[in-house]
Amino acid sequence: MLYYIQQKAKEAESMRMYDLILKKRQGKPLTKDEIQWMIREYTDGRIPDYQMSALLMAICFQGLDKEETYELTMAMARSGEMLDLSQIQGIKVDKHSTGGVGDKTSLALTPIVASLGIPVAKMSGRGLGHTGGTIDKLESIPGFSTQLEDDAFEEQVNSIGISIMGQTKDLAPADKLLYALRDVTATVDQISLIASSIMSKKLAAGADAILLDVKTGSGAFMKGESDAIQLAKEMVEIGKSAGRKMTAVITNMDEPLGMAVGNILEVKEAIDTLKGNGPDDFVELIETLASHMLILGGAAKDFDEGLMRVRESIQSGKALDKFKQFVAAQGGDTKYIDHPELFEQADIIEEIRSEQDGFVGSIDAQEMGICSLILGGGRETKESVIDPMVGLVFSKKVADPVKKGDVLATIYGNDEEKVKQAVLHFKENYHIIEEKPTKPIMIREVLS
Repeated sequence: MLYYIQQKAKEAESMRMYDLILKKRQGKPLTKDEIQWMIREYTDGRIPDYQMSALLMAICFQGLDKEETYELTMAMARSGEMLDLSQIQGIKVDKHSTGGVGDKTSLALTPIVASLGIPVAKMSGRGLGHTGGTIDKLESIPGFSTQLEDDAFEEQVNSIGISIMGQTKDLAPADKLLYALRDVTATVDQISLIASSIMSKKLAAGADAILLDVKTGSGAFMKGESDAIQLAKEMVEIGKSAGRKMTAVITNMDEPLGMAVGNILEVKEAIDTLKGNGPDDFVELIETLASHMLILGGAAKDFDEGLMRVRESIQSGKALDKFKQFVAAQGGDTKYIDHPELFEQADIIEEIRSEQDGFVGSIDAQEMGICSLILGGGRETKESVIDPMVGLVFSKKVADPVKKGDVLATIYGNDEEKVKQAVLHFKENYHIIEEKPTKPIMIREVLS
């Protein structure tokens, strides 16, 4: 054993980043030891950015095979703390969305599955740019705290089956460093690097099973459906290789999800959904994702049984009760759940009306996220302060008929100039046509 360790140490001493760059430039695969060495040395500051940039560009041109992608993911996952959730009873099923506009999915999804016996021990992030973050949305509930100690987090999950906290842990620090470098070297959009980045954090977060909601369309990170499917396949492959149960669902983000975009507005819509009054597209997504989470967690034998249980949880009020229990446990005031009209409302409310008859032809999801950003509902930088009251609520979505004078959407703002800008931006990116278009299909594909 000592001889083996000494040999490994000698090999590591003889490795040079120059050789790895050359090897990858020539299209040859990197070994497990080379990848581990490279991630360790870069994280510790012993490989300069210019050499790592060269390797990333070589990867963009030559790609990574399955083994390289897996080893890169595991090396990044192990670069920081690997969470141990073994003290939490049951099969822990995590959900990850690749992000979109109006994506309040976790708010409604997690209490549903928790009410059906799937423990939810989730770390979530904040929003940046045109996509919103679960933590920002939860913190718009008065009193709600996402800052929990590890013991309290685990105890809460064991007690009521659900807890969501902010990402305070140093999960996958190598990924953080690599992503910052990719962001400024035009190497962000290589699919294997994206898959490794996402899965390194998910594997470090300690769940037994992972459901991936991979968005495609104008408001998604992966705008092309074939790219979204390829990304999903690679992430499922990585997860299975790491011993996790995996399912990926490819979902539509060509228009915003649901009717509401903006923190308080989305919380209200999630509450409506848990009360059985959610918009059709959001309900379809929630029912689908929750059913697959039940299968992953062993609480349903197939999709039909999962769907039946999910609908029963909403209709009986169990899901809403679980949400209130969750909010109360983390310091939130549940009277806002019973009476959402008590939430603070923006000072300026402006309706946008149709100037013609026809049908809604398209709504650019990304640009509608930018409308919310203009109003102050998102972050342009990590330091930006969000206004939780602002945003927009749609009255008409793609393929809906409209008459001249119908309300298309309502803008909520606290600054007249910003509201004017948002209205102009909305009108440039919301299109009415004469012929009825095909209604978008929410669930594109399921992979497992």
